[in-house]
Amino acid sequence: MLTPSRLVLARTRRGLTAVELARKAGTSPASIGDYEHGRRRPRPATTARLTEALGFPPGFLEADDVPEVEVEFATPAAKRQQDAAIGAARLAIGFDGWLTRAFTFPEPDLPAWEHDDPETAAEVVRARWGIPHRPAPNLVHLLEAHGVRVFSLPPDCAGAGPFSCRHAGTPYVFLDPTASPDQARFDAARELGRLTGVTDPQTFATAFLLPRAGLLAGVARGPVTEQVVAHSGTWHVSPSLLAHRLLDLGLLSRTQHATVCAHLARRTAGMVQRETSQLLTKVFRALRAQGTTPHGIARELLLDVEELNGLVFGLVLTALPGRGEPGRSGRPNLTLVRR
Repeated sequence: MLTPSRLVLARTRRGLTAVELARKAGTSPASIGDYEHGRRRPRPATTARLTEALGFPPGFLEADDVPEVEVEFATPAAKRQQDAAIGAARLAIGFDGWLTRAFTFPEPDLPAWEHDDPETAAEVVRARWGIPHRPAPNLVHLLEAHGVRVFSLPPDCAGAGPFSCRHAGTPYVFLDPTASPDQARFDAARELGRLTGVTDPQTFATAFLLPRAGLLAGVARGPVTEQVVAHSGTWHVSPSLLAHRLLDLGLLSRTQHATVCAHLARRTAGMVQRETSQLLTKVFRALRAQGTTPHGIARELLLDVEELNGLVFGLVLTALPGRGEPGRSGRPNLTLVRR
């Protein structure tokens, strides 16, 4: 029997209108509306045509409801693209539920926020997580170690931009797979700010990645371009972000900042490797050791491997342990326990 909410999820995940789906499945838009609102049930042959037209494995439309999520997007995008991204997030949360039944993950450890100053908020989170003034390690690993589940968006949803949400008390972050390594790290910090409830997540992200006390102690006043580039490597941020922060902190004058930015505009510098999931790498390694393949996981979730791969940083098909790490020093200690 078709589950109406699954039909809505599958259609929006594929970015289709009711008219477009009706055309692909050989039925009418009115019938699609009836099926989605539970006013009528399609015959098994019609359900099969809808499933095929939507590109999901048999049985997907007849499984249990998938959790709803509320998302506030920061990036302007077409509603169709946002709906597709929300669909991907719901599938990821369903996958996370499957994982939670098999493994024990770190409990969420995010402070409940009581005031609006993003600089102070960043300092509080850093102090709580034991990284008061030094460069933050791999942001994806750090979030995972503190109970935040991090997934990638499938490439067709990239236009919706990164976002975060909570479901059943668990915080989730979804990252844009097309962002540069520097930008993806900044996006992860910004979504951390959203989850803590600050009113200016952009400023929070800058302060979290580049703490005032750490920079004032480690960067001499008036650095030249080469020094800015070198410091940006230490702090794992783009040179331009660091230059702006140094201007804000008075370590660069406006003239010096303009000179550095002009030099940076003529060169390529920044992180080379994108940060990816440590938790999911461990999960797939543990499952493989027990004979459970990614194809088997996808079958159990009623997804195809490509859909699953798009949610997990491509780890299903390509990742090896340690890929995407800037280095082992300072890595958060994330323990994965098989139930």
